[in-house]
Amino acid sequence: MRSRESSFPFPIVAGLVLVAVLAAQGFALHLYGQPTFCACGTIRLWAGDVLGPENSQQITDWYTFSHVIHGLIFYALTGLALPRAPLVVRFALALGIEATWELVENSPAVIEHYRQQALAQGYVGDSVLNSCSDTVAAAFGFFLARFLPTRASIGLAVAFEIFTAVM
Repeated sequence: MRSRESSFPFPIVAGLVLVAVLAAQGFALHLYGQPTFCACGTIRLWAGDVLGPENSQQITDWYTFSHVIHGLIFYALTGLALPRAPLVVRFALALGIEATWELVENSPAVIEHYRQQALAQGYVGDSVLNSCSDTVAAAFGFFLARFLPTRASIGLAVAFEIFTAVM
């Protein structure tokens, strides 16, 4: 199977798939009325305060680890469900699922539901930047799973879960 994949321009096609998914996701979030960037006016690589106003607004945050895990899981599940499908098809499916999750999670109805909870009173959902970064994190997880041994992928997912729980 690797010989068929190695002759296919996977990196180029995967890059085009990623750009197309991100463009569609960003446009849909814009139509939802989601802010493009953090209202603070600054773009940061990391927002570490899970209850702070920049959480889910910056490039990465504590939830980024879970999106990498999504990619690891989507690689495994698409491999089980579609063992003969080309890798780029599995990648496109994984990104489609992740982007759909992001759109549902940031829909006006779901955001309003979150606001009903005491801890999420001022919740505005993800910025377009953060949401698209979450999809890139899932793509990264997918590629990690492609190149890491299965045990290493499982170990990484468990380590991420333990690390974020402890932190």
